[in-house]
Amino acid sequence: MSDQSSPNAGGAAGDVERDRQILVSARQKGKLSTFGAFFRLSGPGWMQSAITLGGASLAGSLYLGVLGGYSMLWLQPLAIIAGIVMLGAISYVALSTDERPFGAINRHINPMLGWSWAIATLIANVVFAMPQFALATAALQQNLMPNIVGPDAMPGAGGKLVVCGGILAICIFVTWFYNSGSKGVKFFDIVLKLMVGVIVACFFGVVVKMSFAEGGGLEWGSILKGYIPNPGLLTTPAETFAPFIDGVDVCFRQFWSDMIVSEQRSVMITAVSAAVGINMTFLMPYALLKRGWNKDFRGLAIFDLSFGMFIPFILATSCVMIASASQFHTQPAAGLLGAKDASGAVIEVPANLKRGYTKNAEARIKFEIGADAFDALSKEEKARRVESLPQADKRMAAMLVRRDAFNLANSLSPLTGPVVAHYAFGVGVVGMGISSIIIMMLINGFVFCEVLGVESKGWQYRVGSLMPAVGALAPFLWTGGKAQFWLAVPAFVFGMMILPIAYFTFFMMMNSKSLLGDNMIRGGKRVVWNVLMVIVLGLVTPCAVWAIWNFSSHKLGSGWVGAGLMIAFVAITLIVGVLRPKPK
Repeated sequence: MSDQSSPNAGGAAGDVERDRQILVSARQKGKLSTFGAFFRLSGPGWMQSAITLGGASLAGSLYLGVLGGYSMLWLQPLAIIAGIVMLGAISYVALSTDERPFGAINRHINPMLGWSWAIATLIANVVFAMPQFALATAALQQNLMPNIVGPDAMPGAGGKLVVCGGILAICIFVTWFYNSGSKGVKFFDIVLKLMVGVIVACFFGVVVKMSFAEGGGLEWGSILKGYIPNPGLLTTPAETFAPFIDGVDVCFRQFWSDMIVSEQRSVMITAVSAAVGINMTFLMPYALLKRGWNKDFRGLAIFDLSFGMFIPFILATSCVMIASASQFHTQPAAGLLGAKDASGAVIEVPANLKRGYTKNAEARIKFEIGADAFDALSKEEKARRVESLPQADKRMAAMLVRRDAFNLANSLSPLTGPVVAHYAFGVGVVGMGISSIIIMMLINGFVFCEVLGVESKGWQYRVGSLMPAVGALAPFLWTGGKAQFWLAVPAFVFGMMILPIAYFTFFMMMNSKSLLGDNMIRGGKRVVWNVLMVIVLGLVTPCAVWAIWNFSSHKLGSGWVGAGLMIAFVAITLIVGVLRPKPK
């Protein structure tokens, strides 16, 4: 396949010319008409929104709210802006040249980078589709249809099979429409915009309901203050923890402070480095080229990222963080400290909360008696030690437990009512899972065709798009065991390693005369772009390095495993860069 991007990539040449004329006419009529035309023609940015609003964003936003309360609301906007800068750069390159990015990187930058980019994207799509299937299945069984497909209604694997089959059928149907010509692309755009709109509306509706709930309400002054950046949270606990830390014995205050800071740092750095995944960087340029867009559409592409990706992402993640912070921040997980419900019955504690509490409490005991002495204790003795901890320490351990979406839905039920808590929230969670799967399938079709060197259509595209469908097995496998470990760890480490390298590649492409020619940005605009990209590289690179080191330390036994992989990759890339034939 030639690297020339055909003007007909996204449909008939007449459709592309019609869209171009719409933009020209709108610009002549003024800004309001231009905005309307941009919104009407937008699409790729909504795709980015659909994939970034997935299970990882949900889990990250939940725990940011648990740890930092409202004080970390600024983090997600910062993370997504960093991603938009780099996606804007690769979009500019794709629309300004006659070369597809995969071939352009291989020819003008380094083939090691191009192939690593494609392979990392393939791995990410297949592996990380799995938790999306598991998330959507759990939401349907627990929140939306427990009496139809829940464990009690359909015991055994029957319920999961029905739900997973339905989710997979929907995803395949929508994804294959994208490959059925310009009308299929428009249908796909409408479906994605509706899905993203539903996700945002559901979470936004929950927050609105909370704002007017009797005896509830939200502290909007504190919420707005939370959008002011506070990098100090990387080194100090959120100030709202101070009275609870002061309540424990002086010998253990530093332990709890260090634990909070470690968790804050981990979730903050991971959020910054993972808001835009490696697979999203592959999607944007190919989605633009699929439509047949060219340099006349560069302004639309930037608008699309800003309006279709930034705004929905910020609204959805902020609403989840606000709901999580209002219910969980500095609040012990319900039932762990023997709390009772309104009827006087002891609250039954979900298994995930028990595990988290035990882990935190045992870490406190290990700090007190030493690792060797702790390891020598029997299981029963460890349980007795946990039970005999001072109440202040128990409270800290219960506060720092990670909660999931279903814990949040249950906690919101008394405040917003069961319909809003379970159905609105459940629909949002299902929408997150399904929309992410659809986009991962779409991306995989693009990548598979690029690797084979064929046009992104036909049976090759459909085979590629079906690869993430193996994620339908996730509800049966993705249970925290060894299967999850050996799939997630390599994918995470490789993806985190490639992301800053991909960003550096985009930086080089934006400054490549041989690639851009007369389309290279010049003057003050070039300075602005380069400054923004350098800032993003300076932000993402240390975050990714830290994430790999930390992840390798905890999952592979040593941070040097991840560091060794990074060093080896960079060394091989440099060797390939020196030996590769230079473009003529």
